[in-house]
Amino acid sequence: MKYLYLILNLGSISIPFLFSFHPKLKFYKVWQPLIISTFLSMLIFIPWDIIFTINGFWGFNSNYLIGITIFNLPLEEWLFFICIPYACVFTHYALLHYFPKMILSRELTKLISYVLMLLLTVLLIYNYDKWYTFINFSLAIILIYASIRKQLNLLSQFYLTFMVMLIPFFIVNGILTGSFIDDQIVWYNDSQNLGIRLLTIPIEDSIYAFSLILMNLVLIQYFKKTEA
Repeated sequence: MKYLYLILNLGSISIPFLFSFHPKLKFYKVWQPLIISTFLSMLIFIPWDIIFTINGFWGFNSNYLIGITIFNLPLEEWLFFICIPYACVFTHYALLHYFPKMILSRELTKLISYVLMLLLTVLLIYNYDKWYTFINFSLAIILIYASIRKQLNLLSQFYLTFMVMLIPFFIVNGILTGSFIDDQIVWYNDSQNLGIRLLTIPIEDSIYAFSLILMNLVLIQYFKKTEA
């Protein structure tokens, strides 16, 4: 199906976009900092994506693409960095609106953060030659450390909202990596990752999603403060 990756992108953003105008949520008021944060995050993730694609660390199955490419990346991949952050940031804000007490204590947040940073550090040291693992985990460590220093409250919320986001993550990323369909939309060179899969999803993808969403949320909070 040539349109499958495109459908996944548009399907991910459609309901969040429609509910952005809900009178209780009024998520459209976040659009300005969200647009800026999406653009800035793409400045990091798109070059990373292009370099990894050129070097064969991952790639895309043309059977599921409409055939438009920009700098060696399918149009659908560009849309991924717009649609998925939008859907996830909306989910974060919607969950906190309806469950305002969805937050960890500062002490527990710090404990989880330091344990997670330690684990990621050990893994990347022992797998420094695997580029997806090394770059991915390094970025996550930097973001977690920066969040502890500057936006601990956001991190206290995000650890919980991210657990909810993992449900659609496993569905969408599962399809992208070959679950429920005949072949993979996105394939991975396992010599550049740990080779551990959650269903068909490389375990690094969960950290990749973590960093992508957290980066957008951190930037949104920063720009919201500068507007105030």
